[in-house]
Amino acid sequence: MKDPNCLFCKIIDGIVPSFRIYEDEQAFAFLDINPFEEGHCLVVPKYHAEMLPGLPEEVFVGFSHAIHRTAKLVKEKLGADGFNILQSNGKCATQVIPHVHFHIIPRWNSRALNWSPRVGTGMDVLADLQRRIAG
Repeated sequence: MKDPNCLFCKIIDGIVPSFRIYEDEQAFAFLDINPFEEGHCLVVPKYHAEMLPGLPEEVFVGFSHAIHRTAKLVKEKLGADGFNILQSNGKCATQVIPHVHFHIIPRWNSRALNWSPRVGTGMDVLADLQRRIAG
């Protein structure tokens, strides 16, 4: 199921360009263009649902593997000390794009926690991160 007006559905279909990190039958992971931290990724199911309860359980189970795989890639390839996994449901919870998605935000012991997006990250920076994480 897809929504032709959804930004994330358009990214999954390649209509809107992205920096893909991981993809399988259930999910698509890509770099956030306004990251909280270098290497901040979004993992989205290929099935369109606005909020987590709208995602069929069998889809979520398959999709969860992509969350695990992306977190592992980000930690290993960027040498992060840890990471945050963030997921919001609804505007009241700060969800901006109405399509289920998980944020994987790498963290380092030497850097202060920052919850402000870095607007305007250059395409060259994102391309380098994609190469480093996805290989």
